[in-house]
Parts: sequence; C-alpha cells; structure tokens
Amino acid sequence: MASTETTARDKDGGDLAGLEAGLDALETVQTGRKPLRRTFVEKILPPVVAIALVLAVWQALVSFGIVDDPTKLPSPGAVWGVLREAWLQGELLGYIWTSVSRGLLGFFFALLIGTPLGLLVARVKFVRAAIGPILSGLQSLPSVAWVPPAVIWLGLNNQMMYAVILLGAVPSIANGLVSGVDQVPPLFLRAGRTLGATGLKGTWHIVLPAALPGYVAGLKQGWAFSWRSLMAAEIIASFPDLGVGLGQLLENGRNASDMAMVFEAILLILTVGIAIDLLIFSPLERWVLRSRGLLVKG
Repeated sequence: MASTETTARDKDGGDLAGLEAGLDALETVQTGRKPLRRTFVEKILPPVVAIALVLAVWQALVSFGIVDDPTKLPSPGAVWGVLREAWLQGELLGYIWTSVSRGLLGFFFALLIGTPLGLLVARVKFVRAAIGPILSGLQSLPSVAWVPPAVIWLGLNNQMMYAVILLGAVPSIANGLVSGVDQVPPLFLRAGRTLGATGLKGTWHIVLPAALPGYVAGLKQGWAFSWRSLMAAEIIASFPDLGVGLGQLLENGRNASDMAMVFEAILLILTVGIAIDLLIFSPLERWVLRSRGLLVKG
C-alpha cells in the first residue's frame, strides 16, 4: 500500500514538473536572430512579388491594347519618366517634404489635443455622455467636408491645413484611447488604488500603460485620417503661397489632363503612407505587443 502511494506521489510530482517545464518554455523569450535568407523570404520577397505582379498586369493592359488611350492609363515607363524628370529638376523631394512636414506637425498637435481629451472622456461620465457621441460622429464625417468652412474661416494658408488635419485626427486618437481605457481590467485599477496610485498618478502608472494597445491603434488610425485630411485640403485649396505638396501635384495633373503626373502623385502619396507606417507605427505596435508577451522577439 505504501509503495502504491509513493508511486502515485512520484507520478503527480512528475506531471507537475512537466507542466511547470512546459509553462517555462512558453514564457521563454527567443532572442536568436533569424537567418538573413529567412528574413528575405518572409519579409522582403512577398511585397516585391506583389509589386512585380501589379506592374506586369499594368504593362500588359497597355502593351496588348486593352487600354490603348494614354490619357486614361499611361504606361509604367511614362510614369517613371515623369518621376525621373521631377527628381532631376530637384522638385520631387520638395513635393514630398511639403506634405510630410505638414502632416507630421498637424498629427503632433492632434496628439497633444486628442490624448487629454480621450482621458477626460474615458474617466468622467458626464463628459463622456456630453462629448462621446460627438467624437464618434466627427470620426465618421469625411475630412473633405471640413475644407470649405476652414477656407472661409481661416483663408488659404497653412493654418487652414492644420485645422483640417486636427478635425480629422483628434476624434480618432481620442476614441482609440477611450477604447483602450474601457478595456483595462478593473482589477488593475483596484490594485493601483491599494498601492496608492490614485488621481494623476494612477492615470500615468496604471491606466495609460494598460490602455496602450488601444491607444496605439488610435494613433495609427489618427495618422491615416491626418494624411487623408491633408491630401483633401491640398487638392481643394490650391494657392501659390502654400507651395506644391502631393495633393496639389495630383490636382495639377488633373487640370493638365496629364495622367502620368496623376499616377506619379498617387504613387508618392501611397509610398509616403506606407513608409510612415513601417518606420513609426509598426515598430511601436510590435514593441507594445512584445512588452505584453504577445509577440516573441525572433
């Protein structure tokens, strides 16, 4: 009988040890770097293949005469020629910088306004009841709708551009933070109060870190709204003193019926949007996920 009990205890101990080892293995962070070949195959090759396929289909539509009117669909070579000419004339970087500088500065102001506004809406019931539906409505309102009143109120200047960006981005940032705060487990808040983290201290040390995933998602969406709002403002409100940004370049191509220039502007707008996401928001998102054990560093 004693032998049987000993065997059972040994078996239970072995099972617990195996379970503990399995949990330790799950929590172990892999720090080894991926081989260069694997990184190339998983990260670089797929978008390169996708771009090559799009260019091949585009060229086929022109070469086989499916779309034989260059005023409707220019060839990839014609668009490349326009891009090359703008680069050689020293204008290409100017187009990009005019829009990117406006977009980033406007997004920075939206961040300064949207973050405290989101916290206020999330933490104060009266403010949420009063402003919450308005923020949701503003987020669904197309940014282009703000361009005519902004021009009338502020005139054709950079202040008008920033106002349109703010009206497009602030609701997304605030709503993202509200969503993140709503998902904070109540246990975290109670634990913080027990440890003396109340008021601003609790907001800084408990609420904001716990709400970070939703906040980052709101920032990412806020940048998308900022960029779209800016392009709408540059397309509609054209004025020589504002300089030529990417939106104005697109409008210039339309006015001149130059489809190669139109495609040049579209490709530059798309490239800048992808680059900002890859350089800023994707690393930020990975850091947040990795800090919560949701993404293994490899």
